[in-house]
Amino acid sequence: MSKTKKNNHADGYGRFDFVGKIGFFGGFSLILTTAALIYLAVAGINYGIDFRGGTEMQIKFNEPVSINQIRAAVGEVNIGEVGVQSIGDTNEYVIRFQGAQGKTDKETNDILNRSIDDLKNKIQTTFAAQGPDFRRVDTVGPQVGAELKRNGLLALFYCLLLILVYVAFRFDYNYSPGAVVCLFHDVVITLAIYGLTGKEVNIPILAALLTLIGLSLNDTIVVFDRIRETAHKYKREGFAYVINRAINDMVGRTIITAGTVIISAVSLYIFADGVVSDIAFTIFVGVTFGIYSSIYVAAPLILFVDKLRSKNAA
Repeated sequence: MSKTKKNNHADGYGRFDFVGKIGFFGGFSLILTTAALIYLAVAGINYGIDFRGGTEMQIKFNEPVSINQIRAAVGEVNIGEVGVQSIGDTNEYVIRFQGAQGKTDKETNDILNRSIDDLKNKIQTTFAAQGPDFRRVDTVGPQVGAELKRNGLLALFYCLLLILVYVAFRFDYNYSPGAVVCLFHDVVITLAIYGLTGKEVNIPILAALLTLIGLSLNDTIVVFDRIRETAHKYKREGFAYVINRAINDMVGRTIITAGTVIISAVSLYIFADGVVSDIAFTIFVGVTFGIYSSIYVAAPLILFVDKLRSKNAA
């Protein structure tokens, strides 16, 4: 027994005992995921105009203008509830409003066009000295927004479903639950943290979440490959030994490759703004949790499924 233990330390098994801490981190992940689901269920998701419908107008001023001045000015325009948000310290703002609904699509479009013109005129008149520059005006109808939201959720669902099938064929059914639960864990926690910042979820953020699924799956597949290779070499050792050794062999590679993505995301978050900054924040949070989940969510589930199948076989 002592000889085996000595060899284990010599060949790298004893550097970090990941498997020995599975119980603690497994409970932590369960609590964190449950808290994220409760938050999303209670607070909901702050959808942007892409999914909710409405109009978004981005304006940059050549001279300083306070957000309270803009709110006071747009409040005088009869276009319903209006939201104003600043973009960093760039003297740039985004104005959002839902717009009134007409009896027909034509009437709704006419009301919307008048509302946009009234808002532009008010901004130009009130802040003529500050030189307002209208960067963009985006409009999405409520029906189109609902359809985009539905298709976006279906895209996430089918993505996870196809990954389940892929992992099942690529490895075996022992590995599939760990991969899918790992991805679900990363997406839910990332979405909850993103929601806590008050940021809006729109199509670019959905694209970032799908990208995150790919990045997280890549790390998980690398760990799975190493577990399978190690299992062939150490058939006489227990499966816990195999998983621990495989993670020790791959943890450095995972941290280095994911670290390059994190550095890029942090740089974009600091130096960019608007949607690019939001995407960078999403990628940063998701990849950070992806490193953690590849070690303490996916791998432990493989061990759990293996023990469950062994028990049923016995």
